[in-house]
Amino acid sequence: MKIDDWLLDILACPACKSPLTALTESDELACSSETCGLVYPVRDDIPVLLVDEARKA
Repeated sequence: MKIDDWLLDILACPACKSPLTALTESDELACSSETCGLVYPVRDDIPVLLVDEARKA
């Protein structure tokens, strides 16, 4: 997964607005909020930030 640091700094979880962190081993972005816990897929180096596409961690 190739996401620039500056982009990762401005991305936020669409559900709760918390910052996202990169999970490089699984090509996903995880919400940093303990209460939300959604994990969003990254397809072809493009984050899919749709709540319907996310899975619960």
